[in-house]
Amino acid sequence: QVQLVESGGGSVQAGGSLRLSCTASGLIFRLKSMDWYRQGPGKQRELVARLDSDGSTNYADSVKGRFTISRGNAGNTVYLQMNSLKPEDTAVYYCNLLSALRDYWGRGTQVTVSS
Repeated sequence: QVQLVESGGGSVQAGGSLRLSCTASGLIFRLKSMDWYRQGPGKQRELVARLDSDGSTNYADSVKGRFTISRGNAGNTVYLQMNSLKPEDTAVYYCNLLSALRDYWGRGTQVTVSS
């Protein structure tokens, strides 16, 4: 069973930075991507950043130029570096792993940005 554990959330002022981490454990069959989603208060969950197995990345327009997704050397950890944070970035951030069989979700980590 694959498990995902996120860390690194917290509270920061606007303009600040945070780095989220997501570590996957368990047997992963044919990894396709590791992604970060977020769900703000009263909003639907949205894709923030995607890191495909070939190393290509995609970002939501709202975070382009501010957020960077990357993979750790061991390959089972994905990071989300968040710079120039805005109050509208406030959300629970979820890690998602997509394999050939199914996708897996972490429990989420809260990010709160105050103005």
